[in-house]
Amino acid sequence: MDKQGFTTGIVHGDRNPGAEHGGVRQPIHTSVQYGFERVEDLIGVFQGTKKGGFNYARQGTLTTAALERKITSLEQGAGSICFGTGMAAISAVFLTLLRAGDHLVSSRYVFGNTNSLFGTLRTLGIEVTMVDSTSVENVANAIRPNTRMAFVETIANPGTQIPDLKGIGELCRERGLAYVVDNTITSPALFVPKAVGASLVVNSLTKTIAGHGAALGGAVTDTGLFDWSAYPNIADEYRRSAPKEQGLLQIRKKGLRDMGAALSSEQAHSIAMGAETLALRVAKCSENALALARYLEKHEAIGRVFYPGLESQLQYEIARALFKGASWLLSFELRNADRMIEVVNALKLLVKATGLGDTRTLIIPVAPTIFYEAGPEVRKSMGISDGMLRLSAGIEDTDDLIADFEQALKLAA
Repeated sequence: MDKQGFTTGIVHGDRNPGAEHGGVRQPIHTSVQYGFERVEDLIGVFQGTKKGGFNYARQGTLTTAALERKITSLEQGAGSICFGTGMAAISAVFLTLLRAGDHLVSSRYVFGNTNSLFGTLRTLGIEVTMVDSTSVENVANAIRPNTRMAFVETIANPGTQIPDLKGIGELCRERGLAYVVDNTITSPALFVPKAVGASLVVNSLTKTIAGHGAALGGAVTDTGLFDWSAYPNIADEYRRSAPKEQGLLQIRKKGLRDMGAALSSEQAHSIAMGAETLALRVAKCSENALALARYLEKHEAIGRVFYPGLESQLQYEIARALFKGASWLLSFELRNADRMIEVVNALKLLVKATGLGDTRTLIIPVAPTIFYEAGPEVRKSMGISDGMLRLSAGIEDTDDLIADFEQALKLAA
């Protein structure tokens, strides 16, 4: 059959390798141990000479493997590894591929927990320089002889800044650096980082791909573009594999086997089902986010709105050129920040909660919650004011969301 469309490929992907007993989707395998008729096969799985085998669920099950195939297909990659959470996935990348004395260049505009993780890396002797990644020149100027990797998010949370994704990809290729792109906000429904030269792609599966706020998970995908044989931090025992497999193999062995950040089969199954409606959900969420952004931008009670899908935004043309949509993430500020708590409490339909990419619209004040620990200096460098509100648009009827804001914003005068 000719190449299938995005959603068709997800919905029918489980049947391609043949699900058990003719099932239309892969079943849940809960076994922790896996037995073999021949001990030689068990040894082969441990030593990596027998492909496709399982020995202990910490490194994967048939159910997580099915999800990994699905994520690999979505990201057009060479292979993927699933983890218990998105933070487990991103932590595994940094902690398994960087060593004391190495240097990482990162976007200044990153998720609050990722920013916190950088503090941990520094205590382990890994240097981290954070720059304004909307200009590739800032990244280039930060590179040192011991730089091993560059990291960005496709759309920053919560300020919605977009890095020079293509320029940074070209720079990393020229300098031989691993290029890690967090695709959580956009998801492969809106953007495939392989197109800009990403080496590794990280997704918090909890959010856009699973999409219902019902399962935790994360994934790392190797795009197949990076030659790991030239990367200095691959352990000798993994050099026996093909060069393009070495990075992902080390991440799996160290991140899953050693660190234990395994995804359960039950959660993997839930994520795989959520992924089937990915494109449909993202289209509606993006539609709602754009409608709300346009409404808020014109409202007299609102100061600034941050949404790359607005024609008034500086990075509008970049977003339009790179992405199929501007996603569900938008942020805004009230003109009278002192009324923020009152206004948020007056919202009846929106859920006051952390989290992103849900089917329900979520709202949260940024500074006193998810970026509280970062401190005022970091918040200022990221453009996060004390009155910023972050919104994750869901799939509700647009008119109902606007009506909820209409009644709540009366308190903002």
